[in-house]
Amino acid sequence: LPNTHPLQVALRTYSLALSLTLGPSLFSFISSPKARARGLHGLYSILRREFGVTGFSFAITAAIGGGSLLQHLCNQLEDDQILNSDAFTDRPRKWIQKLKAHLKSLDSETKTLFLHAFPALLAFTLIRLRPRSIKEKSIILRMIPSSPNSNVTRRTSASLELTLLLLVRAFDAWTQKMIYRHVDHKDARNRRHKITTRLDAFAFWASSARSGFTIMWCFFYEPQRLPRSYVKWISSLANIDERLVGALRALRTGEWSYIHGTRLQPDIVATLSQDLGYPASWGTASLLPSHGGPAATNTWKALGVSGRDGVGGLPCELVHGNLAKGSCAQNVTLRGLYAFLEALAIYLPVHLLPVLLMRPYSLLRKPEIGRLLLGILRSAGFLSTFVSSIWAAVCLTRTTLIARLLPNISHDFYDGPYGCILAGCLACGSSIWVENRRRRGEMALYVMPRAILESAIFTLSLTTLVSAALHRPHCLRGLSRWTLEYILKGPNVGGRRPGQLSKAPESEHRGDDVTKPSTYQLSG
Repeated sequence: LPNTHPLQVALRTYSLALSLTLGPSLFSFISSPKARARGLHGLYSILRREFGVTGFSFAITAAIGGGSLLQHLCNQLEDDQILNSDAFTDRPRKWIQKLKAHLKSLDSETKTLFLHAFPALLAFTLIRLRPRSIKEKSIILRMIPSSPNSNVTRRTSASLELTLLLLVRAFDAWTQKMIYRHVDHKDARNRRHKITTRLDAFAFWASSARSGFTIMWCFFYEPQRLPRSYVKWISSLANIDERLVGALRALRTGEWSYIHGTRLQPDIVATLSQDLGYPASWGTASLLPSHGGPAATNTWKALGVSGRDGVGGLPCELVHGNLAKGSCAQNVTLRGLYAFLEALAIYLPVHLLPVLLMRPYSLLRKPEIGRLLLGILRSAGFLSTFVSSIWAAVCLTRTTLIARLLPNISHDFYDGPYGCILAGCLACGSSIWVENRRRRGEMALYVMPRAILESAIFTLSLTTLVSAALHRPHCLRGLSRWTLEYILKGPNVGGRRPGQLSKAPESEHRGDDVTKPSTYQLSG
């Protein structure tokens, strides 16, 4: 069978989708003692979920493979010999002739959109019908209690994350098409490419400041509004004691204040201080200076705290935890290193998997190995800079710079949602400059805002991506490009050297190299 045959497309789609879902599920089952305690029943639940009709693998195969099948049948209808055969009576033949005439009136891109719409809607319905486990229904992480005003009964959409991913990818493909539509000269293409690269970086910075602030705000104050995976991942990477998170939440509601003291019993910050090996007074709100200045210095001398002369708020030792004691510079460095090591585990399969699937023989060449390692290190450096810049902004805001310049502002503000957290989110977006410039747009696609009309967006976005992959592959980039080309055109597409997965028409070529996919992941 040819690589573009519907059966080949369906097999590649199902195998790739299954490897992306079943693998992590089995790894989580093996590595979690709690999951292993369920024994064969737990393993059976995972296999039934992933191999089921409502599983992601089957649903996405129905979308892409089903659209490919309809496209194949449409091409068969264009054969007059089949239409004139005795297999059809007069009435069906007339109906098919009308359908054939209608399809012929459509251009190739519109026809692809039309034929892939129903399979995409079917896939969306299957994903929505996916049964949710008890773990998935527990929206709130147990270690972080919800606020009293939280509505925890609302069911989050099972397909929202995938819909958002498809939406921003489809919008990006359409934007690339518009930008390079009437550009013929190579110099003009290169100029537009440089401009869009810088715009990608700015979009990442602006979007990460907005959505990053929203995510971190929800993580601290309304965790039930985030997917459970978000809360677990941020908790792991941030490495913040849950009692400190509880104090930040209480600071927002007024139950814990540098000015008015605390109504929490017991005082969770005081117990945190004791567990870290410091006096309970270091975490007692009524004893801590609420403002900076000479009075704060005298208070710190009485409490035996060093290094916070002229500023108020919690001592750095409690904010940093056991990681760096009272040194802000050491805290930023160690957290950046910790994030770098975690990022290596994340980005290694992300960079390596496309190479193994598309061009495994290239790993035998030293230059290719060097480029692969450099890409992994730059991506890990991006995430490391992302994390460390947040902590650097936090320390600059509440301890080393802004709080010293403006000592009359209360630390109820500096340690509140519009102080440290806002500063950290504004700073972390600049880490995009560490990434490869040709992949900044890829990263920007992961921080776009959420949308509405989910079913229509899912259907239109998926069909737009498939249409772009078939007719304008140069409009796609990164993960969406190599994945769709591998699925729709077969593994031989990987035989081209990097940057030449598909050659666009000369009148519409973008003039930039295709890069290896990024995550995201998230992240996508």
